[in-house]
Amino acid sequence: MAKTTVRKEQTDADVKKKAVKLVITHLKKKIPEDYSGGAHIFEWIAEMDKLLEKEEFDMVEYLNMRKSLNDVIERTLDEEIRFKLRDSWYSFGKALDKKVKRN
Repeated sequence: MAKTTVRKEQTDADVKKKAVKLVITHLKKKIPEDYSGGAHIFEWIAEMDKLLEKEEFDMVEYLNMRKSLNDVIERTLDEEIRFKLRDSWYSFGKALDKKVKRN
């Protein structure tokens, strides 16, 4: 008997969430764990991880987290880290614009 595979059809929300996860993974690699001024950055990352664990995708929550990241950037004194965060902020926005490729 032939085995049929059932593929879950991806939604725009699935694509956006996956792209955001990738951005956050890269962001974590950019910030040194021993960065002394990073308490607010690491708090934001922890909040973002909690949001990514949720099954549903609420665009408003993700947009609020992006605004919150902007606040974190403004409070970051280290210029190099601030530029890295700004790049991630920009990538976060692009991730939220992603859509499923249609055939």
